[in-house]
Amino acid sequence: MASSEAQYESDDGMDAFMDKFKTQRYKNAFSENNWEEEFDKIPMFMKTAPEEIDPKTHPELACIQAIIHDEDRPPEEQAKSLKDEGNAFFKEKDYQKAILCYTAGLKKNCRDQEINTVLLTNRAAAHFHLGNMRSALNDAAAARKIKPDHLKAVIRGAQCFIELRTFAEAIQWCDEALKAHPTDKKLLELRAAADKHKRAAERDARKAKAKERKVHSEKEALLAAIKDRGVKLLESVKPRQQGSDSEEEDEDSSAAISQLSLDGISSKEVTGAQVFLDEQGSLHWPVLFLYPEHQQSDFISAFCENTCFIDHLAVMFGEVAPWDTDRKYHPQNLLLYFEDEQMETLYQINSDASLLKVLQHKRFFVKAGSPSFIILVKGSPFCTQFLIGKKIHGL
Repeated sequence: MASSEAQYESDDGMDAFMDKFKTQRYKNAFSENNWEEEFDKIPMFMKTAPEEIDPKTHPELACIQAIIHDEDRPPEEQAKSLKDEGNAFFKEKDYQKAILCYTAGLKKNCRDQEINTVLLTNRAAAHFHLGNMRSALNDAAAARKIKPDHLKAVIRGAQCFIELRTFAEAIQWCDEALKAHPTDKKLLELRAAADKHKRAAERDARKAKAKERKVHSEKEALLAAIKDRGVKLLESVKPRQQGSDSEEEDEDSSAAISQLSLDGISSKEVTGAQVFLDEQGSLHWPVLFLYPEHQQSDFISAFCENTCFIDHLAVMFGEVAPWDTDRKYHPQNLLLYFEDEQMETLYQINSDASLLKVLQHKRFFVKAGSPSFIILVKGSPFCTQFLIGKKIHGL
């Protein structure tokens, strides 16, 4: 009976306590407005760690960090804690912070070579994911110096070699590691991939070399054909010296002429066209026609050396040009010239002449890979004015 009465008294006391609890607020409780922010300050429930840990705002986290980085602990324990911290950042793909942790761990100079090997290998992995292939390879090599058969270090190093396109080294690393790990699937896959890339690179190099030899051979044949025809290539024309009217200086001025220059056959035109030798052994030149009266031009990308000028003029002016408002540009009304800039002379060309005949003239120089010619309308006021004061010679 007594125990029953005591139970009732206890219950009455609890009821009184609960009634009082309901009327009073717990002073240290989270507020209704910022409970999520307060909750996130507890280390166990943090979603992300702060960039800098202030003991005033994060006392619990500062305490944990002090434990982790306690300088009184043995270097091995400190290095291991930093390794674990780096692994946590690595899992979050925060590779920069992971590298900082692994580096700090290595600076502890612990005597546990297993930990040092893992720190180097993990730092190599972080560098690899950041695209720092050389740094990753250096760390993998350093890890192998400690443990030559460390599988992860070999794999990471081989991956770096493949990314750096040094496939022979990747194969060498794989072959050395396969002696200790002959059945490792990842190692065998990397070895096969490196060998495949190596053979493909060697094949591409052979193709590039063969193409280079072919291009060089074609250019040599082209230059030989130009030389055989006596065509002169000129990159730039020096102005004629005052008082030098004699054309006997023509041969002496050949020092400025690049007859066998590969650059001399590269057209500077925006079309990119250049002289070429066809299967029949004929040269085709990119030719420029200039109409100074209207500041217009025509460009023929492949003018065969055996074709006459009149043939192209007939096609070019078969229809009225948009800028020829007076309709006076007809093949039979046109005068054709080339300019000798060095001698400041115009040479009139017979429209029935072939391109080769003109190119072989002793005063014709192919400038920048494209022969150019001036076209005027016979008897026009502009033609008369244009020719005043100019030296004119026939072919």
